[in-house]
Amino acid sequence: MISIAVLSSDSEINEYAIEVCEKFRGFFVPILCEDNIKAIEILKYDLPDLVLINISDKEIDSDSILDSMKQDPWLHYGGVLIVHKKKDEEKAEALARQVNSIGNIQRKEFITYFYRALKLVLQNKQILFQRHFQEVLLGGMSGELVMENDPFDAKTYSNLVSNFLYNAGYITFEKKQQLVVILFELLINAIEHGNCRIDYEEKTKWLMEKGDILSLIQEKKNDPEIRRRRVYISYEIGQKRSVFTIQDEGDGFDWQTYIEKVKKEPEFSGELHGHGIRMALNYSDNISFNESGNTVSFSISHDAVEKGSLVPGIFSRRQVMDFNPGEVVFSEGEPSNYLYYIVSGKLDVYSEGQYLSSLTPADMFLGEMSFLLNNRRTATVIAREPSRLIQVSKQDFVNAIKNNPHYGIFLSRLIAQRLNRLNSRVARLGKD
Repeated sequence: MISIAVLSSDSEINEYAIEVCEKFRGFFVPILCEDNIKAIEILKYDLPDLVLINISDKEIDSDSILDSMKQDPWLHYGGVLIVHKKKDEEKAEALARQVNSIGNIQRKEFITYFYRALKLVLQNKQILFQRHFQEVLLGGMSGELVMENDPFDAKTYSNLVSNFLYNAGYITFEKKQQLVVILFELLINAIEHGNCRIDYEEKTKWLMEKGDILSLIQEKKNDPEIRRRRVYISYEIGQKRSVFTIQDEGDGFDWQTYIEKVKKEPEFSGELHGHGIRMALNYSDNISFNESGNTVSFSISHDAVEKGSLVPGIFSRRQVMDFNPGEVVFSEGEPSNYLYYIVSGKLDVYSEGQYLSSLTPADMFLGEMSFLLNNRRTATVIAREPSRLIQVSKQDFVNAIKNNPHYGIFLSRLIAQRLNRLNSRVARLGKD
């Protein structure tokens, strides 16, 4: 179940948001917030997975809301959908570059595109809702998507993937922006020039006369053969690089001639269009086409950046501790002076010499029960793999909760979820 905070007082938007969520049979659950005070409370204490915000709504202070999300991205790791009136388009584009934006939807097009956005989210939920990326990326991650010929889908997908790699700490903010451009431009090329068969001269004439390529794409899609065509996207994300492949169902193009032209004229010209592949060549590694030109692959190398986005803001300046396999984090019976936040690795828990369970970044905290109850450690914890923990003293934790009370609620939820999992496990063992 994915919660969506709908920050809007526009009754039409709110009613349609509820109607669309119902089509997904309970997977998406909308939480309506029609004023600014309630919106802030929902963000802090309900921690929704997705945020739909109407930045043209006078009852919603979108700037302050998005600022609060930027201050602690660890809590607000989900995506943001921005709805706006046409007059606020530039503001929407600027805001989208600052948060985990999935996409921008004009108010008049909301009914058309909100369903499409949630459909893409559902298809890529492993990307958007994986809070702890290291565990996934240790063994690599791959996936495929079939996309219709719609530029909105291309933009949404480009944002989803780029945000994932940035939040995981595998690429810098600058490379995130570049990856959005690469993916979007190559996907648009697959739609326009591949599936819709729009050549350079036709696009130039249309842009000069009508100025909006979207209407030409819609016109082309009136042809049933073109409407049936799809764009196929696959990705492979590893620890050191990511590889993407995009294939359309068009006739391809003479990519060899184009590449030679780019090499001779490396700078952008003043032409109306035609810069997509040029930018992809400049920003990516190892770009290549199949013989016919309807499939393109490229890779980007990951950066050695500090993975601060994986750590709660209140703990980011605390002591970091690294443990090798076999090293003891703490032993049964010791005083519980510290709580540990799990950044990476895998740790085994033993009680009276018996193995109980293993903890990973998905469990987030280690030793929280005895720490909070002022008890001695009830178990011994030993690193199974190279592990990194952040050590948090009782004083630091109390001060942090005083300044950020929503963290206390989040921790309470986490403990309740862990106890629920434990009770379920005990119940299953009892049946066996």
